[in-house]
Formats: sequence, C-alpha cells, structure tokens
Amino acid sequence: MEWENALNKFKNFLKIERNMSDNTIQSYLYDIKKLKSFILDKKINKNPTKLSEDEIREFVFFISKEIKSRTQARIISGLKKFFDFLLIENLISDNPVDNIETPKVGINLPNTLSLNEIDKIISTINLKSKTGKRNIAIVELLYSCGLRVSELIELKISDLFFRESLIKVTGKGNKERFVPVSKLAQKYIFEYINNSRNINKINQGHEDTLFLNERGSKLSRVMIFIIIKKLKNLAGISKKIGPHTLRHSFATHLLQNGADLITIQKMMGHESITTTERYLHVDKKHLINSVLKFHPRSKTH
Repeated sequence: MEWENALNKFKNFLKIERNMSDNTIQSYLYDIKKLKSFILDKKINKNPTKLSEDEIREFVFFISKEIKSRTQARIISGLKKFFDFLLIENLISDNPVDNIETPKVGINLPNTLSLNEIDKIISTINLKSKTGKRNIAIVELLYSCGLRVSELIELKISDLFFRESLIKVTGKGNKERFVPVSKLAQKYIFEYINNSRNINKINQGHEDTLFLNERGSKLSRVMIFIIIKKLKNLAGISKKIGPHTLRHSFATHLLQNGADLITIQKMMGHESITTTERYLHVDKKHLINSVLKFHPRSKTH
C-alpha cells in the first residue's frame, strides 16, 4: 500500500471507526507525514507496510534532536496507532513501533489565573466598541463553562438552554454534553445577541452560529487566541496564558471550592479521569482538606 493510499484509509478509519475530531486527525496525519518525508529524504524506497523497526528508530532519533520529549512522545503514540491500523487491515504482521520506548515526561501542570486576574481581564473590555459585548461573553463563557476553543467557536444559538441554565457542548469526537451556565454568562450572551450580533450582517450558513466575526461568519480558533492575548496585555498580566488557561482556571476553582473530580470530569468532557486528576497537582490544599474532613483518624475526640 502506497503512502497516500495508506494515509487516506487511516484518515477514514479515525473519523468513522474512532469518531475522532478533525483537529486530532490532522495532528496524527501531520506526524505521519513527517515520517514519510524522513523516509523519502533518506532515499529509502519503501511504502509504510515495508518499514522496519530500525528505520522507525532512526526517525525517532532524528526528531529527538529537534523537539521536546512531550512532542516526541505524542509522535510515537501517533505512529503506533497508524501501524496498529495497518495491522488491523492485515497489511503487516507486526507493529514496528511496539518495542520503541516513549520518552518519560513529567506532569504538565496547567497554568491558571486567579479570580482577581480574570476580573482584571474582563474589566479591560471596552463595551462600547464593536466587539466589546461579544468579547466579554466569550471570556465569561470560557471561564464559567470551561470550554475548549473548538467547542466555543462551534457553539450554536440552538445549543443554549437558558431556562434550564444549561448549554449543549459538542466536544472531541462529536460527543455531546450539557454544561451548567452561570447567570452572569447568560446576561452577557443575551446582551451580545440582542445589542450586537443581531444588528450586524450575518452570512448565509451562520444564522445559528453564536459567535461571529465582523464579516458575519464563524470566528476562527486563531482569532480567539488573539482576543485573549490582547486582553491579557491590556490587563498587565505577565504570565503566558491563552484561552485554555480560562478552562484550566474553571477546573481549578471548582476543585478549590469543593467540587469532586467526577463532576469536573463530566463538565470538562474528559474521557479519562486521569486527565482531570492533573488539577490535584495544582491544588494540593484540596487534598489536605479532604483528608482532614473525611479520614476517621483526622477527627478529634
């Protein structure tokens, strides 16, 4: 099987059989194309079904000189999935990546903002500007609901269930979940829809899209990053942050105020509780308080 044919079939497999998001699929394909480029540059005239473990090891050694351990681990994981797919298709008899060790990486502790810092960011938004009402609704929704950027830009007006104080979120792999939405976020969204969004031009096909750019189309992921970076600079916050920092802050603040991990996992759309457990490393105080409150030896007699 030639490279292009293998990549196309793998892409369809991830989408149809594994129900992965387009962003995740593109990430896998990008990394596999790195392997393909390396093989071609080395003038190794082999299709993916003929590659040996030694050739994969040579590629891993090559990328290890240029990228961090975490990225290297991600690429190796993607390659394993690709060759597992070829194994499922009976195109190879062994996965050449099985014996290649993934580099050990430490826990990547998420960066967070304090409530005061979030309030400072919101206070810098000029509500009289063309995009002010939209931007304050975006920031408040990212923080109040812990949304991913991809989830935010895909949000529809028909996904808002304010009577029940819920929004319907379409997460990774097109999995849907309902997330509680605060009264403050609801207020900002109402003001944006009624006083900004609905009085501007809306392009065909975006009538139900909640957050629009000034041309009347869906906002891009890049635009959300630009908005947050600009507000962070205006607020005088020096730490490196992005839209995902508001999501991390949502989870951390819930944990600090007594929410349990299972609840946070469901609201954030984490497939594995292990992902949610990262926040325990951020907030060790929560661990201490839980032991003092619930362990029988912590009770005073």
